[in-house]
Amino acid sequence: MRQWLETARDSRWHRPYTELVYQPMLEVMQLLRQNGYKTYFVTGGGQDFLRAYAEPVYGIPPEQVVGTMNATKFSYDAKGKPILTEEPRLLLNNVGPGKPEGIQLMVGRRPQAAFGNSDGDKEMLEYTQAGGGVRLMMLVHHDDAAREYAYGAQSKVGTFPDSLMAEAAQRGWVVISMQKDWKRIFAWE
Repeated sequence: MRQWLETARDSRWHRPYTELVYQPMLEVMQLLRQNGYKTYFVTGGGQDFLRAYAEPVYGIPPEQVVGTMNATKFSYDAKGKPILTEEPRLLLNNVGPGKPEGIQLMVGRRPQAAFGNSDGDKEMLEYTQAGGGVRLMMLVHHDDAAREYAYGAQSKVGTFPDSLMAEAAQRGWVVISMQKDWKRIFAWE
């Protein structure tokens, strides 16, 4: 994993994947941490992969990463050393309704703020908003094909259907337009 992160390059930008991080995302995480909040990375991606990636790139330690997980099995290797082996059995699909389930399983408390970027994050924002007191729910709309990507209801990258935009408006969620609201997307711009 670490070797791949050091050597793999994105085909569009010809940069390491570790450089394809949204500058505004880094800034908001830094601001939250400076004000006493603990930040978590909650993703539909594989938890083990993101745990290797999140700390050097986002400053988020492995225990604060919540992702899709396969089951693991405890056993011993040929020399008697205890090991964990991943099994081909899904333990948590951390997408859609799986996100609040994963948050409860791994964090044990409802978020004060949640940020998403697709319909796979809808339930996490609903769950966050259902908590008492002031909560912040934000969606990043990938609508800048020139500087990043633009996707709507049908996309290979992600899905942001009109129904999600309508729910955001109805529920008072903030929708961030990458095209209109972000001067810079990547740190290297």
